[in-house]
Amino acid sequence: MGWLYARALLGGALVLGTAGVQAQSLPDFTAVVEKNAPAVVHVEAKTTGAHKKAKGGSADTQDDQEELLRRFFGMPGAPTQPREQTSLGSGFIISADGYILTNDHVVDDADEVKVRLQDRRSFTAKVVGKDPQYDIALLKIDAGSLPAVSIGDSRSVKRGQWALAIGSPFGLDATVTHGIISAVGRNLGSSDQPYTSFIQTDVPINRGNSGGPLFNLQGQVIGVNSQIYSTSGGYQGLSFSIPIDVAMNVVGQIKEKGYVSRGMLGVTVQPVDPFVKNLALADSNGALVAQVTPGSGADKAGLKQGDVILSFNGTPITQAPDLPPLVGITRPGSIAKVEFLRDHKKQAVEVKVGELPRDKAALASAATGEGAGGGSEAALGLAVQDIDASTRSELGLKAGEGVVVSRVSGAAASTAGLQAGDVILMVNQKRVGNATAFRDAARGIKSGDTAMLLVRRDDSTRFVGLTVPSDR
Repeated sequence: MGWLYARALLGGALVLGTAGVQAQSLPDFTAVVEKNAPAVVHVEAKTTGAHKKAKGGSADTQDDQEELLRRFFGMPGAPTQPREQTSLGSGFIISADGYILTNDHVVDDADEVKVRLQDRRSFTAKVVGKDPQYDIALLKIDAGSLPAVSIGDSRSVKRGQWALAIGSPFGLDATVTHGIISAVGRNLGSSDQPYTSFIQTDVPINRGNSGGPLFNLQGQVIGVNSQIYSTSGGYQGLSFSIPIDVAMNVVGQIKEKGYVSRGMLGVTVQPVDPFVKNLALADSNGALVAQVTPGSGADKAGLKQGDVILSFNGTPITQAPDLPPLVGITRPGSIAKVEFLRDHKKQAVEVKVGELPRDKAALASAATGEGAGGGSEAALGLAVQDIDASTRSELGLKAGEGVVVSRVSGAAASTAGLQAGDVILMVNQKRVGNATAFRDAARGIKSGDTAMLLVRRDDSTRFVGLTVPSDR
């Protein structure tokens, strides 16, 4: 019996259980790999300028002694010059015309992104747009008739199902690992990703796997590999993937409007657990409302401090971190049904979902085809884009005032201190209110000229001199 059991495991053909139980076949991942491996790519991002500590590394000595959630965009490469940093990651082709998904932290602050296909062809990729809070970036390469993955439904994922990852751990392209789904709807409580409910697996994920796909047995992508739980910096049994439904929602918004918007209920919540006795509750399910934002949808609907939110649009809230991801993916302006407990009585209200204010990082990542960089824009080493009305209001700008820097690609612009997210109000004494006006104002700038830019950053406005290289 022992010999037969060993042979079954080694051969991958049979699994013997208790007496009388019929033998079953173990899963064979060969077909999934052969079909999808060609659509998985290797991503290399180069960053110039001030050297930054790798996000996957430990922040300090104390952190080294604690269990940390770590993001991995790959192995830092040997710098080719003192201020250059290279990182490696993974990605996957989602459409035959060259759109590629990866993690935001793989290409964050990169000046150049290279993509290598399984057939060894290499392309310079454009970062179409990215969203730090969901940790998703959309790339585009100039190629056609490419192999693309099939997109699955991450909402149907269940614990115990098999899962398969393909990526480039430690730079080793097309590496395949497998495991099972350990948990779904896992909120990590991270301050930078409160709007993501992760798929948790025991699939081995290491440096360089970030941005790669997580497949089900049908060969469909169900997640984007993003984080691991580790004390050493290597895989220790827990991996976390962004649900593909969330990722594709980000893709749709980036393609449609150039940025990602999130729903806002207008409440601050905290765990119920410590106050079960105080509130005389039967259990600790729900999210305790600690604060209601004046004028928000929640405020107008009548939600109050001390209410316990039990469900959002029919989805039960088991714990406080369950709520932000559900609200975040809800379209701003839509009506949501919120069930809550007040004075031991269940109640329900309809809330008009607002839009979460976009921070500077989100604004800067909203790169669209407009302002992709060309002519004088390219000479200045800047890509700019229009500012929509709501963001203009948030920034305190008047109508027709300013353009936002979506990307700094030139060394001169970087040296001048310009950053993505800066708002340019004037070019050589000419006011600019949109990307077209910026290009017109910059058209006469030649090699060796110094452009005078009026730049606003946060609450400060100043002139910046940007000298166009004479050897461009």
